Amino acid sequence: MSSLSEYKHIFPIDSIQKVCDLFEEQLRSSKEPDLALFSIIVGAVENNLTNVKNSDKDVNLASNKFVKMKFPSVEWDEVKTLYERFVSLMRSGVDAKLLSGDLATRDLVKRVADVVWNSLTRSYYKDRAHLQSIYSFLTGNKLDCFGVAFAVTAGCQVLGKNDVHLALSEDHAWVVFGKDGLNTAEVTWHGKGNEDKRGRSVGEGVLARSWLYVAGKPVVCTRIMELAALVSSINPTLTPTIDVHEVALMQHKLLWLLYDKGHLEAYPMALGNLGDLDEYMKIANNTEAPESSTINDEIGVIKSSNLRPDSASLYIQSIRSSRTHYEDRHVYPYTFQGGYYHRHKMYKEAFQAWACAGDVIRHYNYSRDDEEIYKEFSEIANELIPQLMKAESSGHSARSILKDPECFASLLRFYDGICQWEEGSQTPILHIGWAKPLVSTISKFDAEVRAQVNIICSPDNGEPTETTQKTDKTNANDEKDNDSWNNNSENTEMTVREQLTAAVNSRPRVTLYSHKMAALKPLLLAERLNTHALQLQLTAQSQLQRPHLPAKRRDDEDHNPSAPTARAKRARRER
Repeated sequence: MSSLSEYKHIFPIDSIQKVCDLFEEQLRSSKEPDLALFSIIVGAVENNLTNVKNSDKDVNLASNKFVKMKFPSVEWDEVKTLYERFVSLMRSGVDAKLLSGDLATRDLVKRVADVVWNSLTRSYYKDRAHLQSIYSFLTGNKLDCFGVAFAVTAGCQVLGKNDVHLALSEDHAWVVFGKDGLNTAEVTWHGKGNEDKRGRSVGEGVLARSWLYVAGKPVVCTRIMELAALVSSINPTLTPTIDVHEVALMQHKLLWLLYDKGHLEAYPMALGNLGDLDEYMKIANNTEAPESSTINDEIGVIKSSNLRPDSASLYIQSIRSSRTHYEDRHVYPYTFQGGYYHRHKMYKEAFQAWACAGDVIRHYNYSRDDEEIYKEFSEIANELIPQLMKAESSGHSARSILKDPECFASLLRFYDGICQWEEGSQTPILHIGWAKPLVSTISKFDAEVRAQVNIICSPDNGEPTETTQKTDKTNANDEKDNDSWNNNSENTEMTVREQLTAAVNSRPRVTLYSHKMAALKPLLLAERLNTHALQLQLTAQSQLQRPHLPAKRRDDEDHNPSAPTARAKRARRER
């Protein structure tokens, strides 16, 4: 851990460049980053820039999607005082007996978590912005779920326990500790209640197959990745509809700095956030996303686009990261990509990305802890898809995706994933609010289009494999397209029988694994859709208890329950 005085020469920090200089100096250093120090500095900048009371009174907030603020001046004395207060709190709150030995113990981790927890105000701050930094903790005694886990990790660091690291799922955070990080401990809360789980292993949540614990495949951070988590958790929002440009720009530049050094390779969420920010910056700068030209830097330096990937490529890298490091158990890489395609009216590609998100969520059992991903799928299924289907079914567009059987196959995969997510869960998902948009969407496809899809039902089979892997490659768009359906029509060397066989085999194929969707096959392929029967079957709360299958059905049953886990809540960017 670096000495506090080593960074005094950078102060006062009064520009984005100064913040970047601070991070760049740390990345060049062989010493561990001081998490508390960096969190205080970044939090000070974010909180000052996003304080509505301090905002420029001349800014017309009603007519802007983002505003520009004067960058604050973060002084050395302020940071030093806050830092020393944090160190003093940790040292005075933890019994020296708990500090014996080289590695942290569960009792020590729980005690540090209790010190943080007991310092917070008693009010409950769910999903409030700008509460993730130690600056917020020290100046307002407020932290969100991610902030508590980060503060516990930083607290253990100042106590000399460098084996304690942050673990991140897509909507939760905890810590790993001990030799090789094999021990896990809850240090914060999640959801609507403040149940005291501090000190417990996360194994119970993993075994429950909850998305909250990503099947025991979390992002387990190194010290530098903990810095990346700090940067990724920055929230530029001033109001629910307005971002502060300087905060977004600082986050954008810091993420690129970490990306260039290779520290985001195993961090899918940060790659997705960077993709969103890169697109945001093009909008903020009133520039079009270049295909092969240039990227304009903040200070006007033109950088060749082949040095840094564009947003679409970053989303692909996020997906590749999830597949490579986390056995493709993370959902957000696909929803990031699907949102990008949707914004750019690439609807067929959006359907494929959302279908892959459905393939991931089918590995889990839905629970009330999964509120964030439920909202994500609800927005896709009940808002985005119906809106684009309405637009596509009118005028000249009516001959586009609605005539494409591949799009229909992707939609079936997407809904099948949600139905299988529901199976085995204590709480149903597909109430009438889901069923009506689903049936309406399916009814937009003509019978002849639906009939071209080769539907295979395998509700008692295990893990989706062939179909999922094939369409995943199509979705990622970074490998050769293996789903080139109907590509034999011009082969005049084939016999009539061979051409007929090839035509059947080249139809879009989708395997339905959920009982609900498999039962719908006759209705889906009927020349005239019985929408009432479809709605009844979709909302039926039968088959919720999935039959017990052999352990080989899901490889997440073979994991080590004490394996590490977790992530900060995804910030939704409205455009």
